Amino acid sequence: MSTTATSPLAAGGDFDELSEVAGRVRRAIEQVIEGKPDVVEVAITVLLAEGHLLIEDVPGVGKTMLAKALAKSIDCSVRRIQFTPDLLPSDITGVSVFNQEIRDFEFKPGAVFANIVVGDEINRASPKTQAALLESMEERQVTVDTTTYLLEAPFMVVATQNPIEMEGTYPLPEAQRDRFMARVSMGYPEPAAELRMLDGHAADNPLANLQAVTDGQQILRLVKTVQSVHVSESVKEYAIALVGATRRSQELRLGASPRATLHLVRAARAAAALDAREFVLPDDIQELAVPVLSHRVLPAAEAHLGGRGSADIIAGLVSSVPLPRTRRD
Repeated sequence: MSTTATSPLAAGGDFDELSEVAGRVRRAIEQVIEGKPDVVEVAITVLLAEGHLLIEDVPGVGKTMLAKALAKSIDCSVRRIQFTPDLLPSDITGVSVFNQEIRDFEFKPGAVFANIVVGDEINRASPKTQAALLESMEERQVTVDTTTYLLEAPFMVVATQNPIEMEGTYPLPEAQRDRFMARVSMGYPEPAAELRMLDGHAADNPLANLQAVTDGQQILRLVKTVQSVHVSESVKEYAIALVGATRRSQELRLGASPRATLHLVRAARAAAALDAREFVLPDDIQELAVPVLSHRVLPAAEAHLGGRGSADIIAGLVSSVPLPRTRRD
């Protein structure tokens, strides 16, 4: 992140603790994921902003490995769901079964009852099963048979998906994509990173040796620190202007939602805290615009035919929307 403007750290050790813990998590993940510091940084940002992360790319580039490494670096409950066409919604949320001993129905929690839920190949399940995550991702709760069960904090869904053009996949509905704070793509590694991967992964699985470097309670404290980061009125207006530009763009047939604006500001708070700042800069908004907004918009047919994807269009809007004037808020 840019550090063109600086500020002393907040009083007390909150920001120091955040920087130190984030560094430990970063180093732990990079023991497993070679040469992807930007992707790792976004993952940590989403974690501290109380969001959910969507990792999209072709098979074999480390999507699931990143999700597992992030989950394993935190000493809290972790559940992995392998999404398949025959997966049922009740496998995710849970089901009420009749207990002969007590002669009453008893709730059996599903896989979503964990602090970190790793959803592997989420778009290989049917839309009905995908929708079982909607309530938990937005409201941190699950409703089964008219009874609502609260999920324990922290709660984060880290989902992987293959490109929708691949065989046997179902596109995520817009409502589900909008609940993910950010989407990242792993991309192919550089030759040097791939060589290090061969040296480090050929004889042993580094994920098996990865140790937790923090726990859920500490993450909750860091989330409170992130929430204390100041966002000026001018930066808020800039975020609104940038999201609003997606709704007016001729290259997009679906713009970003108000939830996207909220997620953009929350992620920018986390990015500022990771950069040891007590306030958000327009730079934070700009750098997070593509991962936070690009999966929420749909390119128009003309843009698609012209080879311009949603990330290209968002990057163009970032360049065209004027930066806010500096003023004291």
